[in-house]
Amino acid sequence: MKFKIPNYLTIGRIIIVPIFVITFYLPGFYGDIIPFTLFLIASFTDFLDGLLARMYKEESKLGELLYPIADKIIVATALILLVMDGTIKNYEVIAAIIILTREILISGLREFLAGGKIKLPVSNLAKAKTFLQMFSISILLTGETGNKIINFQDYNAQTIGIILLWLSSFLTLYTGYDYLRKGIDHAISEDQKD
Repeated sequence: MKFKIPNYLTIGRIIIVPIFVITFYLPGFYGDIIPFTLFLIASFTDFLDGLLARMYKEESKLGELLYPIADKIIVATALILLVMDGTIKNYEVIAAIIILTREILISGLREFLAGGKIKLPVSNLAKAKTFLQMFSISILLTGETGNKIINFQDYNAQTIGIILLWLSSFLTLYTGYDYLRKGIDHAISEDQKD
């Protein structure tokens, strides 16, 4: 099997995860900047591997399998770590739960529809949701270093990150509902054919 560049990028994103976890626990400046940088790299390769696969028609079964898994692993890991260290706390945890629940739900829906050879294309709003989600998590990963850089009146990096996390969770709910509605409509129409 020919190994394609998008597959290397996707596998690289999976390999980044344990390094990301280890560096998250580094103290001080390095514990803020290194995980932030790794998450940015992972986010960029998320965009890049899909783009290259479409541009050079290098879509593959392996890429189709690994691409959504890699995305969900890095996002879930980052959110869990941010909850564990108290960056995301109290009611803010609900935003993280919404994001994780939607990812699991839509993965299951895509799997179900794939059995019927039906693809659920990614909408532009879902792409905006992903960007906002990655951006908010990136800001939250900057920790105290980010707060020193971004500190305007009552708004520091962490406050801005939490606001953006809530915005992305609302977009997550809307796009998740939209995908679920399309999936249910398709399932009902298939049942009526039988």
